[in-house]
Amino acid sequence: MFSSKKSKKQGSLDVTTSENRINEGTVFVGDIESNGFFRIDGVVKGNISSPTRVVIGKKGVIKGLLQCDNADIEGKVDGEIKVSESLTLRATAFINGDISTTELVVEPGAELNGNCNMKANVKSLDSKNDQSRKEKERKVS
Repeated sequence: MFSSKKSKKQGSLDVTTSENRINEGTVFVGDIESNGFFRIDGVVKGNISSPTRVVIGKKGVIKGLLQCDNADIEGKVDGEIKVSESLTLRATAFINGDISTTELVVEPGAELNGNCNMKANVKSLDSKNDQSRKEKERKVS
């Protein structure tokens, strides 16, 4: 009837679903590395690195490198942007720097002052080619 086993783990946190925020009125100076989702409505003077999604709100500002898997930008970025998957520039976005991504969505009104480098997912192609080359080498040996 009564069990000492607990069905839910307490104290565990899934970092990929947790949200980190820099709210409006906040100025953060320094680099940020996060494993979870990040939303910026304030100012960050430094580099941001996240293997998930970064959202920059209308009043959000980044002065530095932004590196992540996916990004949705409504605010201002003064620096380089490296997005490995999808980058969306909303109508209010202002980018002053170079962009590197595999997928780019730009709404009318967004401003980009810099170069845009569109790449395919080369890493997965290279790993497939390496495997097939190794298989061919085994057959020849």
